[in-house]
Amino acid sequence: MQRRKCLAYSFMEVGLNQLLKGSARAISALIAGFLIFAGLLAASPASAADPDPSTFAYTIAGTLQQNDTPITGVVITASKDGKKFDTKSDEFGEWTIMVPTDGIWKVELDTTTIPKEFNLANKDGAVNEADLTQTDFAAVLFKFGTDVVVTQSFSDQLVVRLFAGLNFGLMLAIAAIGITLIYGTTGLNNFAHGEMVTLGAMMMWLFYTFFQWNILVAGLLAVAAVTAFGWAQDAGIWKPLRKRRLGLNQMMIVSIGFGIVARYLILLFFTGYTKDISGAATVIQLGPIFTSDVTLISMVISIAALLGVAYFLTRTRIGKATRAVSDNSSLAASTGIDVERIIRIVWVVAAALTGLAGVLYGLQFQANWSVGYDILLLLFAAVTLGGLGAPLGAAVGALIIGMVVEVSTLFMPSELKYVSALLILIVILVVRPQGVLGKKQRIG
Repeated sequence: MQRRKCLAYSFMEVGLNQLLKGSARAISALIAGFLIFAGLLAASPASAADPDPSTFAYTIAGTLQQNDTPITGVVITASKDGKKFDTKSDEFGEWTIMVPTDGIWKVELDTTTIPKEFNLANKDGAVNEADLTQTDFAAVLFKFGTDVVVTQSFSDQLVVRLFAGLNFGLMLAIAAIGITLIYGTTGLNNFAHGEMVTLGAMMMWLFYTFFQWNILVAGLLAVAAVTAFGWAQDAGIWKPLRKRRLGLNQMMIVSIGFGIVARYLILLFFTGYTKDISGAATVIQLGPIFTSDVTLISMVISIAALLGVAYFLTRTRIGKATRAVSDNSSLAASTGIDVERIIRIVWVVAAALTGLAGVLYGLQFQANWSVGYDILLLLFAAVTLGGLGAPLGAAVGALIIGMVVEVSTLFMPSELKYVSALLILIVILVVRPQGVLGKKQRIG
């Protein structure tokens, strides 16, 4: 083998020397050398060795237990497209299988290895699926013991959905206020706004999960990053376009294009796999409601942010100037208000609020590259429902949308819950086109 390697290197060396001399034999010598070397690599034992499962990028895991008692020694197999990988549950009942590709994997228990004192909850419970189409980790549950179905009364279910709607509505509210502030001062419907939500969630994952920094530090840095992104947007795109007196329709089209570019840049850098950044959360029961400390803290932060915006707009000089620019920018400029400075501040505040919404969304749910795009229509629905250019109206509209979205799951499939919110929007706009708290002057 060593001799043949030397022969390959000799051919390549001769080829290079001949190439320097301009010989016609240079190409043939180089080709011969590379062919011999490639053949050696293909025939080497290392290339034929099976890949190490620990290097696989996808993980399927779970825990086997019955009545809090771990079940050990059970063989679990994951299979897909002729590939099979298996493992055994450890002394804690935990098991993990690394697999090489994404997609839907079939996960099956070897029932002959289940100890006699344990039994599956149902006869078909030995087979399950692991969905790795949008994430690199999937948890698989196998039920043991008596399969008990716990039902709730309709009133309890309604309370649970209303609580979930309040939580979702509060997150929508702080992002929707950002949209309405920008619209009120510039007249721009920014279709790239959803990407700031996505960026907030992704930066939270980067700082908190990837770098494993303190959750408070990670959250502040994520919000700061989105704030800087908002400032850069206005400085690099929107202010130059305003100076050129570009029409609002053209600027809206620019925002659509910029949103698409930003969305796919996020996909490029963060991949398309769902990021779980929730970490360990403590379950808290409030009557029929089962929630977590993360959710409750997020709701408190959202309420505090809304109260902070209300104070900023009504009690501070910059806030009053913002309202003046929103009502009539020309009149505001004639009174000595620096309109461009106010617009820049609005962009910074809007980006900070939207980044905070993204952080809270990521902590409670999961973050992926399309989060902002998925909820963008809901944000615009909240703004339109509450009243164009009315920050308080945007908050009210967002709460209505959040409630409707979650409560509708009691009467229709969850896949259609966003449709219900848009139907409510249409009905209300037919009755009151300016929205709940909007002005008729804003219509059109």
